Amino acid sequence: MDDYSYQEMSEEDLRHLEDDHVEHQEEKGQSAVLPDILYRIKAEPYNETYFASFDTPLEAGSKVLAPTRYGRDLCTVLGRVSFPGFVRAEDILKIERLANQADIDRRNQDKEKEKKAYELCQEKIKAHALPMKLVFAHYLLDDSKVLFFFTADSRVDFRDLVKDLVSVFKMRIELRQIGVRDEARVVGGCGVCGRVLCCHGVTDKLVPVSIKMAKDQNLSLNSLKISGPCGRLLCCLAYEFGFYREARRGMPNEGTRIPYDGTMLRVIEVNVPAGRLRLSGEDGRYVEAKAERFVQREGKWALLDEDQK
Repeated sequence: MDDYSYQEMSEEDLRHLEDDHVEHQEEKGQSAVLPDILYRIKAEPYNETYFASFDTPLEAGSKVLAPTRYGRDLCTVLGRVSFPGFVRAEDILKIERLANQADIDRRNQDKEKEKKAYELCQEKIKAHALPMKLVFAHYLLDDSKVLFFFTADSRVDFRDLVKDLVSVFKMRIELRQIGVRDEARVVGGCGVCGRVLCCHGVTDKLVPVSIKMAKDQNLSLNSLKISGPCGRLLCCLAYEFGFYREARRGMPNEGTRIPYDGTMLRVIEVNVPAGRLRLSGEDGRYVEAKAERFVQREGKWALLDEDQK
């Protein structure tokens, strides 16, 4: 990983890459006793996963019916969960039953209907000249309702659009505005690393990502390098943030001045993964030291000799 100076980092204003809310919230503990057997299930049309319980054992890959946040839908069992971590009991779904062949056939038929519904909705959006981008359409399995998911830069008045769609489909219509990160999570794609987007193939739980995470990892604040196809900061910036945050507590920041060996040293580079810091002295010397040699005494940093570690 390359290191860059803070002066270089501050050249570009990247606040537009952040989400609306970037504050980290502490994870809450379990609010009640969880079921003995938990499963992870996935609603594939919108690429969301849920914790769920069922009275009898289920095999990975099984199709089940469960009440997702959009309505009753067909889901795929990803597998049993042994260590769920922080999960609220009220967030656990109750699987209704195993899907039968009729349910699966119905879902396959709906997939074909969704393609036509998407095309028709696109035409209606253009006819009304609405500033919105349609992402996908979805028929709920057992509900007379079609969901249309879209992105937009601001709120959109789509009441006339809904009227047109209702007149065509003769059923309930629901339009849901989602963010650009949610669009990437659903649609998928290839990241700058050459692998499938994390939000699509690794986890569907999107966490806020901030510029501070890139700064703490000493990354170049170049929008092309730290943003994904969605136009927001890379999800992977959040993966190592906890490690960097804890490691930096035992290291002085760049610019810190530390007296040592008869001169004043200034920290010019912090390499967190390697646990090493580079300092420049007023006498022209450059010193490289391990992080374990730095200690705080009465609020000030000191650099220990090799034999004092």
